[in-house]
Amino acid sequence: MERQAERDVVMSAADRQRAREGAIFLVLFALTIPAANWLIGHVGTACIAPRGPCVVPVAPGVTAPSGVMMVGVALVLRDLVQRRLGATMSALAILVGAGISALVARPALILASAVAFLLSEFADLAVYTPLARRRLVAAVIASSCAGLVIDSIVFLWLAFGSLDFLLGQVIGKAAMVLVSIPFVAWLRRRDERLGLRPA
Repeated sequence: MERQAERDVVMSAADRQRAREGAIFLVLFALTIPAANWLIGHVGTACIAPRGPCVVPVAPGVTAPSGVMMVGVALVLRDLVQRRLGATMSALAILVGAGISALVARPALILASAVAFLLSEFADLAVYTPLARRRLVAAVIASSCAGLVIDSIVFLWLAFGSLDFLLGQVIGKAAMVLVSIPFVAWLRRRDERLGLRPA
């Protein structure tokens, strides 16, 4: 009896830890959407007139809309939200982020980013979910790669009617995913040490 009670206390502490971290990842993920949309219209080494994106270099001779860095981070945060809170919460975060975007971006960007995030979410679920329990780092890399290609194509086509920045989008997002991998690997080791299970 006592051992079961101790396990229940430990389990509830682990559940509380998972919920706290999930809430942090959820807020950060939801905020990356309006941040990316704001950056596209306001920050870059050049802004294409009259309603085109502000762009940043992502490789020698290659540029991308400046929100690309935020979207790369968002792809990883989305996986972490799913790990902590489940897939439904990551889909809800996309809708909340799109709503917040209405305060900082023009309607075409809001629609394009919301649709792109939702479609890439389905690709992410198909790739991330089966891999995540066994190989978190591989799941994040594989799902982010699938998501970033779909997200880039859909976003560029809906927002600008062109795929001119596709290479830059893919390079920029992939770079941000790669930068985040040491954190994901550390988180996986820490989860194992603390006994934190995925949602």
